[in-house]
Amino acid sequence: MTDLETSMATLIAVFQKYSEREGDKHKLKKSELKDLLHDELPDLMEHVKDQAALDALMDSLDADGDAECDFQEFMTFVSVVTVCCHEFFEHEDE
Repeated sequence: MTDLETSMATLIAVFQKYSEREGDKHKLKKSELKDLLHDELPDLMEHVKDQAALDALMDSLDADGDAECDFQEFMTFVSVVTVCCHEFFEHEDE
């Protein structure tokens, strides 16, 4: 597989690893999403000091209002964070 194909497969596997823990295996409950963020993005999460901000982030991911995060909502989050990281490192080189 190419690097991009491997990355795509990894995103799917990580989502499923946490979504399959309880309830609907195609959606992340708030507790599963919180575990995923802390386990898979520890460097990012160490900068989140405000629990209310984290809760607001989780609420904002829930585009359809079902109190869970489906794969499309998860990918929206990953995309936004990735763009922010890219912009940060792009400006850091200047």
